[in-house]
Amino acid sequence: MVSFASLAVKERLGNNSKLSKLSQIIDWPRFDKYLSKIRKSEVSPSNGGRKPYDNLAMFKLILLGQWNSMSDPELEYAIRIRLDFISFCGFDITRDVPDETTICRFRNKLIEKGILEKLLDEVNDQLVGLGLKVERTNLAILDATIIESNSRPKNKILEEEIPEDRNEDDFNNKKNNDTQNTTNFKETKSSDPDATWLKKGSKSYFGYKSFATTDEEGFINKTKTVPANESEINKLEDMIVEANEFAGDKGYDSKGNREALRKKGIKTRIMYKKQKNKPMTIWQKRFNKAVSSKRFRVEQTFGTLKRRFKFNKASYRTTAKVQAQFTMKAICLNLLKAVNKVALIPPPELQTG
Repeated sequence: MVSFASLAVKERLGNNSKLSKLSQIIDWPRFDKYLSKIRKSEVSPSNGGRKPYDNLAMFKLILLGQWNSMSDPELEYAIRIRLDFISFCGFDITRDVPDETTICRFRNKLIEKGILEKLLDEVNDQLVGLGLKVERTNLAILDATIIESNSRPKNKILEEEIPEDRNEDDFNNKKNNDTQNTTNFKETKSSDPDATWLKKGSKSYFGYKSFATTDEEGFINKTKTVPANESEINKLEDMIVEANEFAGDKGYDSKGNREALRKKGIKTRIMYKKQKNKPMTIWQKRFNKAVSSKRFRVEQTFGTLKRRFKFNKASYRTTAKVQAQFTMKAICLNLLKAVNKVALIPPPELQTG
């Protein structure tokens, strides 16, 4: 039973903050069918008769941590003092709240159970039902960005040994094997075992490459994360979503990728890359320009992820955990885009009907 104090908190916070709007427009209990895979005793064992924390409340708390780019200790402190956090999650202000160990344990269970992608799908399904997101996009757009590791290699390596993020012209002349990108790469020991080096232009990065497929408005439909040195060209099939058209840059230009899209009845809008010793036709140049003019949506999405949600650097180590963080950030971004579309909700005394 919710205490009178908690009810007073909700009344004080009102209806027009982003969190208050999310509490009203999203049907949060629908997430329970996925979260029920996590036994409460796995996260917050009952000690001395203390009741384990509710999975939905914990999931909301995890989202708040990603929304505000907080560490677990920072999130533990916030849930103790911030009324909006307490109200949004559904914790009772008069009772205990999770500590940082419980928060970390629950996040790891979300990863272990493999349900984060389903939670992203559930968010998108609800936004479609609310008319805030299109169900089948006309144009799906794929792109990738570098996410730096939160660790650095313990040993230095020579810059010339770092693989470059080259155009895939050379890739087709080799067997489709990602490991060939690191033939001359000297492996080094790091506290992040999956992160790898990649050189883009004059700058080198140590971390991961994260892929997103968005719709025309920039909502993220699918995510994928791999070590930074892996090639992009063979990742497209994993990122296909229902759409009338599918766009990507020159890094995805291959006969296999185009055929994969045709088999699904999707029009190919992948930019053409220049073939060796063969000039591009006027039609290919115009096609590339047309596609490039529409790809800004996914670039804006990555910009928001890095600027608003501070996802230029991972908070965790290993591919699985960085991918989990990416998916949680994608959920936050989609919710933010949705709530920005919602008009101000009048206070109860002004509501009619």
